[in-house]
Amino acid sequence: MNTGTGSDVQAVARLAQARQRLEAELAKVIIGQKPVIEQVLTCLLAHGHGLLIGVPGLAKTLLVNTLARVLDLSFNRIQFTPDLMPSDITGTEIIDEDPDTGRRGFRFVPGPVFANVVLADEINRTPPKTQAALLQAMQEYRVTVGGRTYELPAPFFVLATQNPIELEGTYPLPEAQLDRFMFSIVVDYPSPEEEKAIVRSTTSAYEPVLERILDADEVQGLQALVRRVPVADEVLDFAVRLTGMTRPNSPDAPQFVKDYVSWGAGPRATQYLVLGAKTRAILDGRYTPAIDDVIAVALPVLRHRVITNFTAEAENIRVEELIRRLIETCCRGR
Repeated sequence: MNTGTGSDVQAVARLAQARQRLEAELAKVIIGQKPVIEQVLTCLLAHGHGLLIGVPGLAKTLLVNTLARVLDLSFNRIQFTPDLMPSDITGTEIIDEDPDTGRRGFRFVPGPVFANVVLADEINRTPPKTQAALLQAMQEYRVTVGGRTYELPAPFFVLATQNPIELEGTYPLPEAQLDRFMFSIVVDYPSPEEEKAIVRSTTSAYEPVLERILDADEVQGLQALVRRVPVADEVLDFAVRLTGMTRPNSPDAPQFVKDYVSWGAGPRATQYLVLGAKTRAILDGRYTPAIDDVIAVALPVLRHRVITNFTAEAENIRVEELIRRLIETCCRGR
């Protein structure tokens, strides 16, 4: 198959080179966090959206902003608060008067959602009505205001953050809305060496100069390339089997799933396992994914889709532990 700029094989090779340059540019600003950067890039190229989980001060906003800059994409940050209204996100119509004729009419003023990369900061701090406005845009890539529909710019990529340590006064996202996010990405504390490097760079006069690596058209071309990547039946079978084993009512579910899981993952999880595996493969310069690629993306795909029960909570069984046991069990059945 051919793309508009050459063969798909050549496109994969160029992407592998571009990834190295992207990581080098991001490293000028972001120290460490390599798994997070890889997962964010995977989300973007797979045409998904990501949920960033981490305490304040871990450079989540800086990471997203820097990524938008090196990809030459427009960026907006929305700080979610309890008084935020849907129109504060999508935009609103205002009465505008023509200075020449004096005639009045409605004019649409786009909201901050009209950007290539949108950071929804602390999305669980705003009421469900406002959350739904953003999630609708994520799903449909358009917004409707005053009876008119407006297309969002392409590519359109949302990264939402949640603070895991403050739950008072928050509105947790329902499971059906969490399912719209491709990955749940955990941003952890840096190592002592990384923290030392962070402090040294951020308390000095150092100002990095970032180079543009890709642009919006190239990102869209790579998103289309991911869809054309072939997948072997054994990889599809593994993804379907892994997702099915998360469901406690499935005959293939292991006993620990029946004991500790209330609800398993739906078909969207299998779709994202395969899309994530395909994206990871071409980012690595390979032309088709392996089972190991499915395993590599299983945790961020399933973490927010497997709902544990009260027994798991009482015994302090974390969902990450269950997913790792599921992967081991599924691999034994290969």
